[in-house]
Amino acid sequence: MYSVLFLCGGVAGVTTVLFGFGGGFVVVPLMYTLLISVHESDSAAGLAAMHIAVATSTALMIFAASLSTWRHHRRRTVQWHLVRPLVGYIAIGAVLGAAAAVSLNGDWVRWVFIGYLGLTIADAILRPGFLHQASGDVRPMGRLLTAMTGTLIGTIAALLGVGGSVMTVPLMRRRGANMTAATAMASPLSLPMAVSGTVTYVLLSASNTALGAWYAGYVDLRALLTLAVGSWLGIRLASLWIGRIPDRIHAGGYLVLLMVVLAVMVVIH
Repeated sequence: MYSVLFLCGGVAGVTTVLFGFGGGFVVVPLMYTLLISVHESDSAAGLAAMHIAVATSTALMIFAASLSTWRHHRRRTVQWHLVRPLVGYIAIGAVLGAAAAVSLNGDWVRWVFIGYLGLTIADAILRPGFLHQASGDVRPMGRLLTAMTGTLIGTIAALLGVGGSVMTVPLMRRRGANMTAATAMASPLSLPMAVSGTVTYVLLSASNTALGAWYAGYVDLRALLTLAVGSWLGIRLASLWIGRIPDRIHAGGYLVLLMVVLAVMVVIH
């Protein structure tokens, strides 16, 4: 199990740097699959499999998004003047999303995850503005739109444990950003969600002691450590490709990865 998680962490690191995923789209389906295959369906871990996957993925994002942000900052690909106004609102939304995820049944969280993925893919394909070559000049948002968008991003990202990429990348693309800039901004925007979401998950599920000593609430600490080591290696390798992938191929790769994850989540149960 841990060798698979290590490889998964490596893939999560690559997708964090190149696509801004924060690892969630890789970690959540894999951890959910591993947990339901290793544990009995009526055991504590089996019953809480989706909650564990989402909470552990959110905790991993603190590490992966921090390292990815530093790598992008060194390459001067982060447009900080667009990132800063969203940070506080994303943190507030993350608390709401994590609280909602803890209170919902795991099957509901899974189907929300699937539904949101499907809508995101359909929107990117059917509505103009995602797959075309972007100018790179990003149009800023007003204060009200920033507040509403940031809160929504934080809520959905923490609820699903997937980081802000699923919303921030399409948003920034439609406002004129190329894929390098859009994915670079996704990493620092995932950080407030990851910190607020993880703290909320741990505090609201701390009373659940049936999972064992290696859990902080729903966060699987051994899995988290294994994933973090793998993601560190993945981030180091992927950093070599920052800014080198043609824009249209980069955007198409983002959508293909979303489709793969959607297929996995529909099939497993």
